[in-house]
Amino acid sequence: MILPIVVYGDPVLRKKCVDIEKTHPNLDQIIKDMYETMYDANGVGIAAPQVGKPIRLFLVDASPFAEVDEDEEPEYSEAEMKEMNGFKRTFINARIIEEVGEEWKFNEGCLSIPKIREDVLRKPDVTIEYFDENFKKHTETFTGVIARVIQHEYDHIEGILFTDKINPFKRKLIAGKLTDISKGKFKADYKTRVYQPKR
Repeated sequence: MILPIVVYGDPVLRKKCVDIEKTHPNLDQIIKDMYETMYDANGVGIAAPQVGKPIRLFLVDASPFAEVDEDEEPEYSEAEMKEMNGFKRTFINARIIEEVGEEWKFNEGCLSIPKIREDVLRKPDVTIEYFDENFKKHTETFTGVIARVIQHEYDHIEGILFTDKINPFKRKLIAGKLTDISKGKFKADYKTRVYQPKR
């Protein structure tokens, strides 16, 4: 089932999410719905708070980064593209252990902040501990674009948005657009949900 994606201004996006147990109600269905929602919105990652659930769960599928039109110059090396193609993971109760290397810039966007993209600095290598959908524990190091998508989604379960990481001047420039999103004044090509405070 395709779920509405929660947009900027909803308090759930600012919550530090909680760990879950293997017995979490309907976990398999939640994961399935999140993948469906992410693909419907042409995303490469989605975190549980983006569908209104403040739990430590996010998904990544980096395959779209490996898709290149015939007449286009590939943006990544052959090795990187091979790694991204078919990279699909479910991260439960994740904890970043280490982020290393010299920060690099990449233009990021977010399904919860439609039509806004900005350059964000992140470290190129990340070591993360997590459980997969079968609650098998892993500790792995990822690099490059995959590391970046993981860091972006991990921020979501910590209550952090990519706009928090851009320079203050740029943040000032997009403040009006962010306010518009929080009021529902935007267009998106996928199902969204604008926060309605309880009266």
